[in-house]
Amino acid sequence: MTENIENLILEHLRAIRAEIATLGNKIDSLTVRVSSLEEHVAGLRRDLALLHGDIAATNQRLDHHEQRLDRIEKRLELVG
Repeated sequence: MTENIENLILEHLRAIRAEIATLGNKIDSLTVRVSSLEEHVAGLRRDLALLHGDIAATNQRLDHHEQRLDRIEKRLELVG
């Protein structure tokens, strides 16, 4: 009787070990996937920062052109 109980306990422990191993593999897989997502988000943030820089540079150029145009209009007496 005691031997049957021991075998039953060992069987349950083996099943628990197998489940834990499966969960460990799934956690490892999820960890890799989350790391990949984090890298992609970081890349998107870099791209967004570069776009903001490009927009700022474009606005600066437009402001410069607007100032030049204002001076030209004043010299030609096109504005009142």
